[in-house]
Amino acid sequence: MAKKLSRLDFQEMKIKGEQCAWVTAYDYPTASFAEAAGMDMILVGDSMGMVVFGYDGTVPVTMEQCIMMTQAARAGARNTWLIGDMPFMSYHTSVGQAIGNAGRFIKEAGADCVKLEGGVRVADKIKGIVDAGIVVMGHVGLTPQSSAALGGFRAQGRDAASARAVIEDALAVHAAGAFSVLVEGVPEEITSFLTRKLPIPVYGIGAGICDGQVQVVGDLLGMFTAFTPKFAKKYANLAEIETKAFKDYISDVKSKQYPAEEHKYHMLKGEGEALKKLFEEFG
Repeated sequence: MAKKLSRLDFQEMKIKGEQCAWVTAYDYPTASFAEAAGMDMILVGDSMGMVVFGYDGTVPVTMEQCIMMTQAARAGARNTWLIGDMPFMSYHTSVGQAIGNAGRFIKEAGADCVKLEGGVRVADKIKGIVDAGIVVMGHVGLTPQSSAALGGFRAQGRDAASARAVIEDALAVHAAGAFSVLVEGVPEEITSFLTRKLPIPVYGIGAGICDGQVQVVGDLLGMFTAFTPKFAKKYANLAEIETKAFKDYISDVKSKQYPAEEHKYHMLKGEGEALKKLFEEFG
């Protein structure tokens, strides 16, 4: 098995121009499949709100849900760099709150680092967590936890004024000590500039080519059908496969083709007479 990558490896990948491939996962089997495939990193994203729990967005996701899902993913991928996603209002009220909740991901869930949304406005929280000895990934551009304030799930930085805000946020994340930054829903021109400008890895989702890419597993595998973002590429259609499997199962049960003989248990040889007496006893 390949050795688990570290933050130094990710930095070296940027220097060498080697792309980093990662995906979200929220459970043991998915994380284990991602590790077996050779994924560089796994994010236990608060996108679980929509993909797992069926919420309209990420805001309702709780710390307890994130910790539980991160524990499950860690059990499935013990040899892959694992990112715990800090949910809405788990780091916003104070630096102390941010450090305490970040620490839970490391101590209770076995994460290797945490991810926070926001740039300038959360720079003090990032610095506090980093100063506490915890590795942090930033997240700028389209930040789903703030989608209401942004006017919905819309691309950011498409004009000069909003591009300035994205750049300032990314620079603030770096200055605060984050080891990398995720840029979401931003024009490739901005992402390319940040990739050249920042010495830390710049990763993207819906942001064009940079130092690496992440996708939400529900989009990548075709499991989440409520909507498909413009930037998502579907590599499988598990929704179709699973639905067909369920239909075939229902048909077999209704027609009594399942369970077939190979799925049944039978009494041990020589127990026939005893079984007959047992039935007689119970009438």
